[in-house]
Amino acid sequence: MILFPAIDLKDGKCVRLRLGDMAQATVYNDDPAAQARAFEQQGFQWLHVVDLNGAFEGQSVNAAAVEAILRATTNPVQLGGGIRTLDHIEKWLARGLARVILGTVAVRNAALVIEACKRFPGKVAVGIDAKGGKVAVEGWAATSSLEVIELAKKFEGAGVAAIIYTDIDRDGILAGINWPSTLALAEAVSIPVIASGGLASLDDIRRMMQPDARKLAGAITGRALYDGRIDAAEALQILRAA
Repeated sequence: MILFPAIDLKDGKCVRLRLGDMAQATVYNDDPAAQARAFEQQGFQWLHVVDLNGAFEGQSVNAAAVEAILRATTNPVQLGGGIRTLDHIEKWLARGLARVILGTVAVRNAALVIEACKRFPGKVAVGIDAKGGKVAVEGWAATSSLEVIELAKKFEGAGVAAIIYTDIDRDGILAGINWPSTLALAEAVSIPVIASGGLASLDDIRRMMQPDARKLAGAITGRALYDGRIDAAEALQILRAA
């Protein structure tokens, strides 16, 4: 079970959004690379990065900040946001990413995701972001007609390294993880599922240790970590003890 600290990039800065709204961004650090170093020093072993501008524009916008993060930490980094072609995937992996996260393109072009998994084994994750139970795309600006489990099952057996499942209705508001939906997804597919959106306190960390949640591969923490609602050392100790 891995706890992934999140660095969301907007205009080169480390921010957190509220409900996926770019107009509701709180800046937590002007130096994302320094933030990445801090997370490593705190004992985290992975890093989750999202290029928010890139997600909206369909191409990498915060590449300089991502490259600075890669230079600043020895931890493996997964990146999502605006990665929508095989060429783009190959270039990012060549720069040192541990894996890429494909979101919008997973809805628009499932065949590309499947091909990417063949070309880059273990390096491709799928990001499924849900709003009102439907899969959202284009940086959460639009909603598709797809159900979450319907989309996830398209990638069974394809070699997807993980599904990062985000409940947008809980993202950035510290409402707690949507456990029923997250666990239903994990139960429906064999692909490892990482929970995202709403992680609010150490109670959520402890909930991850319950038998029905142990099938999860991990969870992503953002605002609660930045605001000090979660103590990094205590959270990591809970995971290690389990």
